Amino acid sequence: MNARSALGRYGETLAARRLADAGMTVLERNWRCGRTGEIDIVARDGDVLVVCEVKTRRSGSFEHPMAAVTPDKADRLRRLAERWIQTHGGAPPGGVRIDLVGVLLPRRGAPLVEHARGVA
Repeated sequence: MNARSALGRYGETLAARRLADAGMTVLERNWRCGRTGEIDIVARDGDVLVVCEVKTRRSGSFEHPMAAVTPDKADRLRRLAERWIQTHGGAPPGGVRIDLVGVLLPRRGAPLVEHARGVA
């Protein structure tokens, strides 16, 4: 595993913990759908399915993690959510929401974990 993928895995672990602490149930991590891509975290928030993108950055990086979901990325996440629903028995009664968890790792101190609901 290279340093970049280790950083991403660490951020995803922190994100999954944040979602669980917020009362969500993590259903899957790193769900892959062929060439379409990957969902970092699939969770349930009551009767809502949550597709969660996780972005992890070290402090001083060029881009803040919360700025990472572009319109193209949001479209891809929507397509992935549709595929996940198709392969897992249909849409939940509360619909689907796309969230973003940004993890910022400072040079010193605890990581900063931000959760934005319904970003796309």
